[in-house]
Amino acid sequence: MDTRTLHQFLCLAESLHYGRASHTANVSLSTLSRSISQLEEELGSRLFERDNRSVTLTPKGYIFEQYARDALIRFNALKLQLGEDTGPLRGELSLYCSVTASHSILFDLLERFRPCFPGVEIKLQTGDPEDAINRVNTGKEDITIAAHPKSLPRGVVYHPVRSSALLFIAPTTHSDPTIPTEQNPRSAKWADVPMIMSISGLARSRVDAWFKARKVSPKIYAQVAGNEAIVSMVGLGLGVGVVPEIVLDNSPLANKVRVLDINPPLMPLDLGLFTLKKSLSNPLVRAFWETCRASS
Repeated sequence: MDTRTLHQFLCLAESLHYGRASHTANVSLSTLSRSISQLEEELGSRLFERDNRSVTLTPKGYIFEQYARDALIRFNALKLQLGEDTGPLRGELSLYCSVTASHSILFDLLERFRPCFPGVEIKLQTGDPEDAINRVNTGKEDITIAAHPKSLPRGVVYHPVRSSALLFIAPTTHSDPTIPTEQNPRSAKWADVPMIMSISGLARSRVDAWFKARKVSPKIYAQVAGNEAIVSMVGLGLGVGVVPEIVLDNSPLANKVRVLDINPPLMPLDLGLFTLKKSLSNPLVRAFWETCRASS
C-alpha cells in the first residue's frame, strides 16, 4: 500500500463513481479499478459494493475511509516538516466555506496569506456552511469557515474572525397584507406572517427559539438550503426571512429587502476558522492559521 493508493481510494469514496474518481485522481479507469481491487485483496475485506448502476461504501469501507484520511494527513504533515528547511513552503491547502464567506472573509485572509506563501496552492470548495465542521472533522478539508455551534467535535479547534448579526428581513414591495409594513413591527401578528426559513442549522435553531419564547407557531411558507436563497425569496415578496448580516451585505438583491427592527434581537453568529488540532502540525495549515491569528 502507498499514498497514491490511499488517494485513489478516497477519490472513489467521495464521488462513488469510477469515472469521476479516475479523473480526480488523474489515473486511468483501469488503473483505479486495479488499485481498489489490490487494496481490498491486501486488506482481506470488501470496501465497496458495486453493480452496473451504483457504487457504495461497505461498513468496513467507512472504517477504512477514516484511516486513509488520517494516514494522508499525517504523511503530508511529516513530508512538509522534513522539507521545511529546503526552501519556501509548497503544497496544496484545501479550504471550504460558503460563497458569501469566500467574498467577505476568505478574500481578506488570502490577500494576507498569498504574498507570504506564494508556493502554496489553494484548493477551494464552496457549499452549505452547515457541512463545514463535518468536512474538516472527517478530513475532507484542511480548514473551513463557518459559524461556531454550541459545541465542537472532539479534536476540532476554532479561531474567531468576526461576528454577524441575524436579521429579520422583509420585501421592500409586496402585495401580502400579512407581511409587516412598519419598521418596528411589535404588534405584528407573527402567527400569520409567512416565514422563509433555513431547513436546519444554527440560524434556524435561534429563530425557532425566538418564536417559542413568544409562544408562536410560525407560518412557514418555505424552507430552503442556503441564506442567499432566503434573500432572493424575500426580495420576490414571498415572506419574511432571517439571514446573517454578512449575507445581506454581500447580496446583489439587498435593495429588494428591508431590515426589520426586532426586539429583542437574535443572538449573532460567531464566525471563524475550524481545523483539526492534529492538522496544526502540518506546516501549510499552521502557516495559514498563524497568518489569520496575527491579523486578528
